[in-house]
Amino acid sequence: MKVGLVYDSIYLEHDTGNHVENSQRLAAMLGHLEQTGAKERLTLFSPRRALVEEVQMAHDPAYVAMIESKAKRGGGWLDPDTVMCPKSYEVALYAAGGFLTAVEAVMKRQVDSAFALVRPPGHHATHNRAMGFCLFNNMAIGARFALANYDIDRVLIVDFDVHHGNGTQDAFYADSEVLYFSTHQYPFYPGTGGMNEVGEGEGKGFTVNFPMVAGWGDEEYLRAFDEVLVPVARRFRPQLILVSAGFDPHWADSLAMMQVSVAGFAQMIKIMKDLAGELCQGRLALTLEGGYNLEVAASAVKATFDVLLGSSEEIADPLGRSPRTSSSGFEGHIRKVKEVHGLQSSR
Repeated sequence: MKVGLVYDSIYLEHDTGNHVENSQRLAAMLGHLEQTGAKERLTLFSPRRALVEEVQMAHDPAYVAMIESKAKRGGGWLDPDTVMCPKSYEVALYAAGGFLTAVEAVMKRQVDSAFALVRPPGHHATHNRAMGFCLFNNMAIGARFALANYDIDRVLIVDFDVHHGNGTQDAFYADSEVLYFSTHQYPFYPGTGGMNEVGEGEGKGFTVNFPMVAGWGDEEYLRAFDEVLVPVARRFRPQLILVSAGFDPHWADSLAMMQVSVAGFAQMIKIMKDLAGELCQGRLALTLEGGYNLEVAASAVKATFDVLLGSSEEIADPLGRSPRTSSSGFEGHIRKVKEVHGLQSSR
């Protein structure tokens, strides 16, 4: 089984200073892959620079031009959360292009699956606005690219970042070719992702939000995947699965209050890998979103690659399970999500 890693040191040049989303994240991930020998088992790909026309598949041309102009003027803050440096526009093109490289590698059968370790992240960026550390929506660009360049018309996007991917949802809210599934802490930044946000027009029913209550952990996430994601994916029958992989639902991540463990992430990846094998010839491409505890993020990335490689070794989980999980209210909650999406309750 061949698994691709897309990475380049250019991603370290998006200089955000002491911002929580900084270059140390990728340095920790790559360092851990190298120290554990995991990198040697992967097929390495250098990212290409996304064409402006490709970025414009998901963004207003005037917005793209504004980001370029802002970089040329030295960068600065785009909103209270999102900052640029002079090189950020170029790096963002390579971040989008890195995910395109992963999609291309999977669609051309160069590898069975691929994970693009890129920054800046993307899933909050809307058609004409930077948000939540994100400049260009790498996921939306990748999905549009796949639909435009390959003989497919059904793409499943799974987003397990702790924050709702409002930009990705917006991009496909009226689109029946893309099924967007998201687990996220709610209510929380950016305030979107309620269970009744299900799409509109031709896209009605193709947005599936599973908002999570602070304190829920592995058991709740895995039931959301098993009892909601799996049946809606089988009903949709995607030809490609794309994943926004954010490791900030971990219980030791300071940006939120979910209680997932590294082992929990590994089980979620296994579910998506199995779905890809069952439904779309194994075609699975992931891109990095959040995850700000360096030890956790590095361990979770390695665990992801271990699962994709089919490793039989026990997942290394340095911090173990959360000592403070709570399942309060989950049974009624999952019933409501199932009702919204016409799923039979198994409990």
